Amino acid sequence: MPPALPRTRPSHGRPASRLGHFIERIPVSAPHNPLSLAHWRRTIATAYAAVRAEGAQDPAASARRFREARDRLFAEHPDSPILPAQRSTWRGADWYPYDPAWRVMAAVKLAPCATPFQIPLAADGLVRCSRVASVEFTVAGHAASLALYWFEGYGGGLWLPFTDATSGSTTYGGGRYLYDTIKGADLGANDSELMLDFNFAYNPSCAFDDRWSCPLSPAENRLDFAVPVGERHGRP
Repeated sequence: MPPALPRTRPSHGRPASRLGHFIERIPVSAPHNPLSLAHWRRTIATAYAAVRAEGAQDPAASARRFREARDRLFAEHPDSPILPAQRSTWRGADWYPYDPAWRVMAAVKLAPCATPFQIPLAADGLVRCSRVASVEFTVAGHAASLALYWFEGYGGGLWLPFTDATSGSTTYGGGRYLYDTIKGADLGANDSELMLDFNFAYNPSCAFDDRWSCPLSPAENRLDFAVPVGERHGRP
């Protein structure tokens, strides 16, 4: 996600080469097959739409269907983070059993002003991000708060990663995601609350293959207790 281009006026009678020259210097990676990647994201978004529609009635069954659909996608799709040589024998992601005690609505407290920062990614250069709110909640007897971030750039999107006392042992050390709306990961929200179902906490792609470059959870989003639900460590 490159920084926004500067505003420019049209230059009548001159070729538009300066803008093209500027774009070529922006460090950004393009997908090998953009239509395939678009299909991947559309499939993920559809799966989360089903979770939002069905989750209130039977969240455990909704999570089971989601996990089955995600496993099929990871095993079959060309943009899967599972290495092609491992897909035929991959047995699916390793998840904790569903526990409804880890599904809560969290109060969103908007920040009076956004706090921007940058995350270096090997393939995409610097990713601009802002801390835009905090989410406050009590889950499984623990009162806690997490920062909610916004990925900047064209379109933008919410991002909610976290680490906890399981990170680096039974779960991925770089943290797990609850929200990444650019990629379709969206459990639902209203004007003042965010659905936090930690049973859907998932590993970023770099947990499966070091060739992937992912933003890891900032240090401030560490929970000092264990979250024994969601996806376990991701190596096949």
